[in-house]
Amino acid sequence: MPMNSPAPPPSPISESQAEDLIHGICFKTGPPRLLGAELEWLVLDAERPGRPPSPERLHAAHAAARALPLNSRVTVEPGGQLELSSAPATSLSGCVDGLQADLTAVRAALLAQGLVLEGNGRDPRLPHRRLLASPRYDAMEAYLDRTGPAGRTMMRASASVQVCVDAGYEEPGALGHGRRWRLAHLLGAVLVAAFANSAVSEGPYAGWRCARQGNWADIDSRRSLAPPLDVPPRDGWTRHALDTEVMCVRSYDGEPWTIPQGLTFRDWLRTGGDPAYPGLRPPTAEDLDYHLTTLFPPVRPRGHLELRMIDAQPGDDGWLVPVAVVHALFDDPEASETAYRVTKALADTYGSAPAPRNPLWRSAARRGLSDPELRAAAKACFRAASEALPRLGASAHVRETVGAFTERFVLRGRCPADDPPRLQSAGAGKEAGR
Repeated sequence: MPMNSPAPPPSPISESQAEDLIHGICFKTGPPRLLGAELEWLVLDAERPGRPPSPERLHAAHAAARALPLNSRVTVEPGGQLELSSAPATSLSGCVDGLQADLTAVRAALLAQGLVLEGNGRDPRLPHRRLLASPRYDAMEAYLDRTGPAGRTMMRASASVQVCVDAGYEEPGALGHGRRWRLAHLLGAVLVAAFANSAVSEGPYAGWRCARQGNWADIDSRRSLAPPLDVPPRDGWTRHALDTEVMCVRSYDGEPWTIPQGLTFRDWLRTGGDPAYPGLRPPTAEDLDYHLTTLFPPVRPRGHLELRMIDAQPGDDGWLVPVAVVHALFDDPEASETAYRVTKALADTYGSAPAPRNPLWRSAARRGLSDPELRAAAKACFRAASEALPRLGASAHVRETVGAFTERFVLRGRCPADDPPRLQSAGAGKEAGR
């Protein structure tokens, strides 16, 4: 090919090719051995935490964090939330130590600019503004606006601790990876309740301990839901992904991205050039990969399992509690068996509606551990995790931090949202009076 010839456009894919790609990339087989975490943080003014920093200060803070020699990857969410994604680690100590070192460096760089990090599942500072302008976020916001304001709040004002665990072996039987996949969903409501940290006093989620979960449940009729769990995970997730609406079709010529109405990815595969969608080109493998990044279920298969239902946690070390507890409940056989048995018995009483709209998940988000059934399940799971951590080589600091959280919250039927709010919005009264 001549040196100056343009690259050929990506080749379209067929429906069967799309199914094969999802089957192959979303569940990696093998022994569970890796652990990772993604920590999202609000960025506050150290002296006036109730007032959002200016966009210029936030951009400078993000640039300072990106310039550091970190093991973690630094990214920025649309509202200016800063995210650290750990490198995959072969042990809990490797994951925690790496993130702690990187957080120390990031906090020092931000403090030099008069800024600090805050772990809170939902930003109470008003108004919520979008910091990032890009074709992706312009299209995402326009798409999510069709179903109401929850999408904007999710993009601009939410923060989480996402824990990533291996999918595990391709187990014998019809469900394949079913054990760890199912455990992640069974355990989800308990994790929502125990780590709820996004209480609000106004709006549609007033009084909820985990308003962030309410936002996720309300952003789309399908995009944030779990797929059916009574089918093999690969098949269930493949159908779910292809039968979810396309959020947007990317443009490569500088034009705004297309935001089709009611077009699933399967529709797009079957009708790529349909006149009903002017200018719609056939989908490629890159489009499919992008589509998968716009799906927001509580557990997302990305080769590994990404648990997305946990609020950002308060304090310098609060984040390590969900990381340690999830690791113990997935990767210690005895603790895993306890968690599966306890959470399955609880979930069986609430029917098969998908998370996060299942009544058990709604109760977890509304009531936290004041729900007696969730409290009992959380006590059993945290006890099993605490017993497993020494077997997994957890440091004394990790064990003590998990123990302190268990004593302060779980054993007392409380969650971080039950503490007095640490962050108040300087503009909250003004906004509420509009």
